[in-house]
Amino acid sequence: MTSCELHQDAFDIPGLRNVPVDDGDQPPAAQSPAQRPARHNATIDDGMNPELVAGADFDGVLGIPIIKRPSEFIIPSDIIPFSKRNRDANPDLAVGFYEMDTEFADVLITPDQFIDEFRQRPLISPDCSLYRDAPLAVQIANTYKSRAIGYYYQSHGVYVIPQIRWGNSLTYTAEALPERLAFLGVEKHSIVAIGTYGCIRTADDKHEFQAGLDAMMEILEPEIVLVYGPMPKPIFKPYAHNTTFKQYDDWTSRIHGGKLPSTH
Repeated sequence: MTSCELHQDAFDIPGLRNVPVDDGDQPPAAQSPAQRPARHNATIDDGMNPELVAGADFDGVLGIPIIKRPSEFIIPSDIIPFSKRNRDANPDLAVGFYEMDTEFADVLITPDQFIDEFRQRPLISPDCSLYRDAPLAVQIANTYKSRAIGYYYQSHGVYVIPQIRWGNSLTYTAEALPERLAFLGVEKHSIVAIGTYGCIRTADDKHEFQAGLDAMMEILEPEIVLVYGPMPKPIFKPYAHNTTFKQYDDWTSRIHGGKLPSTH
């Protein structure tokens, strides 16, 4: 998700819009099997899709699946959003998820359909929304989902770069949890990705982002950080001497700046 705004749009769940609600007074109309709509498995059907984390190691008391540090670091030439990925098949481009969660819902629901495609170039793990005013349980669940799917693809031969996303201070401090949620499931001294687009607009946004970045650098000590969006020197300069940062323009800026990749 590219936005760090506080609106609760994240809870407008795709697939549940316009679904009739049983009022409890009238029995549902009888339907033949042919009339019943096809039903996708829900996340809760079998306990948060345990097949995604088969063979995984887990981090902390929350049991967040670990995305392993790669044996070599690959710095992509650019990052293309998942929904735009067919515009350029360049294998040096990484596929990222810096867009509304609805744009990559298929990856969250049926990740197995994309294994062969994602093996073709680097993949940044899903950037599931962490709204700052969302319940902590939701922020935990979305962090778990991002790591679980990232691990799943890594276990199937995809080069996965962990996406680090923090919400409010409960995710990047130990105020409420015994561990810093935002950084669980990622090994130290690795390559990671973060997004600044939409997250440093106001003074409050900048404060939260700076605090989370400081915590990330302290806990993970990453060797390489990919930054999707603007990279203001006052925020990033304190860490430049210990870490390699690679900045990428966000898709909107590239549209206005005429920097779109070629179509193949």
